[in-house]
Amino acid sequence: MNSSPPAFPRPLPHRCVLEGAYARIEPIARKHAESLFAASSGEQAQELFRFLLAYAPQDREAFDAWLASNAAADDPLVFAVIDRASGRCEGRQSLMRITPEHGVVELGGILWGPAIARTRVATDAFFLTARYVFETLGYRRLEWKCDTRNQASRRAAERFGFQFEGVFRQHMMLKGENRDTAWYGMLDGDWPEVGAALRAWLDARNFDADGKQRVRLQDLRAAPGESR
Repeated sequence: MNSSPPAFPRPLPHRCVLEGAYARIEPIARKHAESLFAASSGEQAQELFRFLLAYAPQDREAFDAWLASNAAADDPLVFAVIDRASGRCEGRQSLMRITPEHGVVELGGILWGPAIARTRVATDAFFLTARYVFETLGYRRLEWKCDTRNQASRRAAERFGFQFEGVFRQHMMLKGENRDTAWYGMLDGDWPEVGAALRAWLDARNFDADGKQRVRLQDLRAAPGESR
């Protein structure tokens, strides 16, 4: 028997803790300040913040003010990304432009620091968030948007299973420069296959003793037009 479609509006995201095999997602708070400041400052700061709306923190005082303001905000709802192996906060990400009446939300404001970028921790952080959006909240659509020049972000969106939907030309001004924005979307109908691939990729058996993947995430998803 088919289940009834979810009622709208859908619930708002909560300040919850999401626990995975490699990452833990939890609401950003003062306790994260020291490790998150270290992950988002220093020599790599300008590159990390190049395509973010926020500027790189100039000092700890400015960073603490940013953290306090964002910890109190409901949209964007900012989460700390914890590397479970070290227990340190190595990044942050947000659920934003939350539209419960349509079941639509964006994952944005992503800063995965050098210790977790392009690792199982970052992929687990995405998986935990997407699973929460689709399976717990029952949303219809998850969005990912980035500057068209941000090739790393575009590759990540495609690797995770988002579909490219087009470019909004001259979408905004970013730090005094024009930003053309690439839009990506993932739908609730996409999630069963995308989620299954992510679960398979994150399985400990997919990694050798050195932590190297045995099978790429992209290879665990069916090619367009194929079925599994």
